[in-house]
Amino acid sequence: MRRVAVIGAGMTKFRRRMLETGRELSFEASRMAMDSAGMEMKDVESVVMGTAPDAFDGVHMKGEYLMDGAGGTNLPYSRVYVGGGTGVFVPVAGWWHVASGMFDTCLVVGEEKMSPLRPHPQYAFWSIFDHTIERPLGVTLLWIFSLEMRRYMAVHKVKEEDIALVSVKNKGNAMDHPCAQIPGRITVDDVMKSEPICLPVKRLDVSPTSDGAAAVMLASEDVARKYTDDPVWIDGVGWNVDTQYWTNRDLYYPRYVEEAARMAYRMAKVDNPRKQIDFAEVYDPFDYKELHHLEGVLLADKGGAPKLTRDGVTQRDGDLPVNPSGGLLGVGNPIAAAGTMKVCELFWQLRGEAGKRQVKKEVNRGLAQAWGDLLQVGTVITMKR
Repeated sequence: MRRVAVIGAGMTKFRRRMLETGRELSFEASRMAMDSAGMEMKDVESVVMGTAPDAFDGVHMKGEYLMDGAGGTNLPYSRVYVGGGTGVFVPVAGWWHVASGMFDTCLVVGEEKMSPLRPHPQYAFWSIFDHTIERPLGVTLLWIFSLEMRRYMAVHKVKEEDIALVSVKNKGNAMDHPCAQIPGRITVDDVMKSEPICLPVKRLDVSPTSDGAAAVMLASEDVARKYTDDPVWIDGVGWNVDTQYWTNRDLYYPRYVEEAARMAYRMAKVDNPRKQIDFAEVYDPFDYKELHHLEGVLLADKGGAPKLTRDGVTQRDGDLPVNPSGGLLGVGNPIAAAGTMKVCELFWQLRGEAGKRQVKKEVNRGLAQAWGDLLQVGTVITMKR
């Protein structure tokens, strides 16, 4: 198995109702990633696209529709999708293209255009529920997330104010991200007084509906060293899928995320993640999910993540910076592109190219994680200098 490096990254702005098509967004992110790597299309041997159901872009056969924008024309091209976990799974899919020896380079693209749906993408999500035992309840993903958040709070005796600190932190971090959709200086009181959606979930607990794309360029070791003296290595990948019947699981803990993390840690030879992972970009479509996932990737004890947040450990200048990019809560959440944005952030942070977002401590290894579908998919990638 060959070593695989990330040698370039790029992303578009994340916004609601972008005028650009999905093709154009894919092209912009791909072009930036190639420019970052110093490559042209002739240097790309394969393309992997990550993108959500056709309904989001409002087109049929969406993978084929996006192909030329992502640079996949006349090249080996594949599309992967595992819900919100896609953004991290797509570079994992690109990794095995190169690690296997099949290709020397792979352009990895995550794209989403959620805006075309009227009035909200929740109507597309509704179709994923079991038609017999779930849809009659009138269930939505937000409805389930509120149950999960409440269960997490009940088991660990966590206050809403402690969870709101995550939104405050991430939106503040996003103030330094040039692509951010909803950065802001807010307070816990702002979160607590924001519009109720499905209690305890409130407006400022939730990431926005977004359009956008992100891309990374992967290369084998010998090719990577031709383009850069400072490659960032993918040293661990992991994924896991639990049962789709979320009613059969205790929602207080994401076991599927833990299994994905353990898979990645075994590959990376990480046996003490709290000592060996310097910073993390964990999936935060809701503020409580950052805490949930921080525990799932074993960077906090069960129920221990709120204290880390309260104590400032997860701040950009803390001992374990979490979502220094601003995360989904601040930068935005174009589903299949959101995790890829986090992989881009790992690349920029590890290269010391994150600008005002650069974490204060020296960093040698980072982790990106995403989560999706019916509270069942975990995807994890670790990268190091």
